[in-house]
Amino acid sequence: MAQGQMAPGIVAGRLSSDELAANFDDLHPAYAPHEAAVAADRCYFCYDAPCQAACPTDIDIPMFIRQIQTGHPEAAARTIFEQNILGGMCARVCPTETLCEEACVREAAEGKPVEIGRLQRYATDTLMRGGVHPFTRAAPTGKTVAVVGAGPAGLSCAHRLAMLGHDVVIHEAREKAGGLNEFGIAAYKATQNFAAAEVDWLLQIGGIVIETSSALGRTITLEGLRDAYDAVFLSIGLAGVNALRAAGEDKDGVIDAVEFIAALRQADDLSALPVGRNVVVIGGGMTAIDAAVQSKLLGAENVTVAYRRSREEMGASRFEQDLAASKGVKLMFNVQPVAVHGNGSAVEIELEYTSSAGGTLKGTGETIRLAADQVFKAIGQSLAGAPEGLALEGRKIRVEGPGRTSVPGVWAGGDCASGGDDLTVTAVAEGRDAAMDIHAQLSA
Repeated sequence: MAQGQMAPGIVAGRLSSDELAANFDDLHPAYAPHEAAVAADRCYFCYDAPCQAACPTDIDIPMFIRQIQTGHPEAAARTIFEQNILGGMCARVCPTETLCEEACVREAAEGKPVEIGRLQRYATDTLMRGGVHPFTRAAPTGKTVAVVGAGPAGLSCAHRLAMLGHDVVIHEAREKAGGLNEFGIAAYKATQNFAAAEVDWLLQIGGIVIETSSALGRTITLEGLRDAYDAVFLSIGLAGVNALRAAGEDKDGVIDAVEFIAALRQADDLSALPVGRNVVVIGGGMTAIDAAVQSKLLGAENVTVAYRRSREEMGASRFEQDLAASKGVKLMFNVQPVAVHGNGSAVEIELEYTSSAGGTLKGTGETIRLAADQVFKAIGQSLAGAPEGLALEGRKIRVEGPGRTSVPGVWAGGDCASGGDDLTVTAVAEGRDAAMDIHAQLSA
């Protein structure tokens, strides 16, 4: 594939800097104190709160909302951070509409849940603005742990281990920490460089060193880490991008959606970021929606998300689907790519209609062509370069219980590990739980 090359229709500067600033403003503006108080007052403070049961990190949601209601947002933040140290980012990016807010009693009774995500952001932002870290380290244990990958799972694991008194070195392949929070989430969901600020805040616990440009299989090995550290936690994500398996996918203008989103997140000037006039995104998950919406916000005239199955089977939530539609993105269902047409550069994409019978997807033979000078691949990722000796489960590292792999002394969590949803909040929970299991074994 011609990564990094641009087709003639892909240009920068389709919109002015002012238009871009407005387009990429905060998706969910922060609450003012009086707004937070009113929102908190809607909570029933259920004894057996279904919202808490729906939270992968098991945050005591009624408790923190009660603390906001009584005028103690910093205490609410501590309640959140005790379970989810990346509660600030999760408040921004969690699909709350399918987790805690979908389970809210108000949602069932009135169709309007308590806005738990925005309340969580209000609390965590209030505490983080104060600059004081809410936790202190336990006495040093003399144990050292290597964490590979500075994404949500790795950061969560590292913080909990450091808090328990262990020394942690995070090996990060990229030049900056944060993982998908830094490189893979739509810019309008985490504005004002929040991901980097959250990492800096988290590191205030002490006892954590981050070594960037340190990649497993390139500069370090699993065997070497096992020899040098008392335990190893792998949170290496999924770096491999699945192929379209369509003729012409090597043409200029066919690009990995994750690379596009990363480039956008790291861009100092969005007006210098090129985008096509006619954009087609292949896929149905969050990455597909984020790429499509941001293409539209950058000034693409026609943006289409093409998904091979039905709307109900789409990985992105209905909220995200509706968000895309509200920005002018067209959603097509039951279509799959057949070929990318053009002389060297993408000009059109040919899609075949599909049908599903008994769970089996089949092409119908009927096709349609769409103008496409830019095609984004967002059809899932796979584990790239799994360390030798680790048992796999499908495309991921097989884990049992709190992240134990088939290799003694090695744990794994986040997107690279089997089980769970590929969500920031799930990764945080897996990192935290693995840290507690590592601590128990190192303390035995």
